[in-house]
Amino acid sequence: MITVYSKPGCMPCKMTKAKLSQMCVKYVERDVTWDKAAFADVEAMGYRELPVVVNGEQHWSGFRPDLIARIAK
Repeated sequence: MITVYSKPGCMPCKMTKAKLSQMCVKYVERDVTWDKAAFADVEAMGYRELPVVVNGEQHWSGFRPDLIARIAK
């Protein structure tokens, strides 16, 4: 299962979720603005930019349509 850490008003977050949906990739969204555990998870991974996408051991930050396409295959 893919996890997308995001926050309201974040355009790269919105674009990432739209691309995942467009490619029929199921994901769980965690909003770091109210979910303190989600915020801690993002910090623990060393990221300071959203969205953060986690796919098993693989994770990245920002809108990455190239990586989304790889997991959609």
